[in-house]
Amino acid sequence: MAPPPKRGRGGGARGLEYISLDGLRVDGRLHTEVRKIRCSLGTLSRADGSAYYEQGNTRVLAAVYGPREPTGRDFEHDKAIVKCEFSTAMFASTARRRTWKGDRKSTAAAIVVQRLFEGVILLAEYPRCQIDIYVQVLQNDGGTLVAAVNAACLALINAGVAMSDYVVACSVGYVDNTFVADPNSLESGSDRPELTLAITPHSGKICSCQLVSKLADDASFESAMQYATAGAKQIFQVLEYEVKKYSLGLLDSRGMVAL
Repeated sequence: MAPPPKRGRGGGARGLEYISLDGLRVDGRLHTEVRKIRCSLGTLSRADGSAYYEQGNTRVLAAVYGPREPTGRDFEHDKAIVKCEFSTAMFASTARRRTWKGDRKSTAAAIVVQRLFEGVILLAEYPRCQIDIYVQVLQNDGGTLVAAVNAACLALINAGVAMSDYVVACSVGYVDNTFVADPNSLESGSDRPELTLAITPHSGKICSCQLVSKLADDASFESAMQYATAGAKQIFQVLEYEVKKYSLGLLDSRGMVAL
């Protein structure tokens, strides 16, 4: 259980202290550490690929259907098209407010996920095909877009969709004059800067970078980018391990390796 917020330096709203004098955050992490990650592949039997993903108390389910024949007239003759739907379950937050897949925030998140994977999926390998990505937030404790990207990446791998690289996302917040990797909902706030970065970990290319609120200067932006990149590499180690473990389990079940 995370320790209760401390009081003392007045670093946050209502006098809450988000980083203790020992350098620990409210949930006991260092400012460079991401939240604990748990994930699994192949969680939905009827989808071509799926993944369940937890990052701290944020939980996301992703499903992939395809490559398959287009459902309408919107298709490309020489490559696949990617579509994404993003929604939040009614029970995902304490507010008990359902976020429909068609609202502004969900639509914006769906566009981000769609464009990210359009850049890494080998679309030319699937002419006249459609790849559908569905993401649902089951519990929201901050970083839902980050979790959605990472879950969708695992689901696409589980579906066997050819990609040039993983796509891994991580966010960085600015709390008590300190950059913190992977902020939770308590550390996030509309009045605080937060940068969300998505990279391809093997090539190191930046796929997406979004900044909410302004940072003080260029040096602060560079620091935030460094924190986000380091956090994404931490997350990638977990994703890569889970993919290898899942793949070895499949091979073992077919008698191709002995574990």
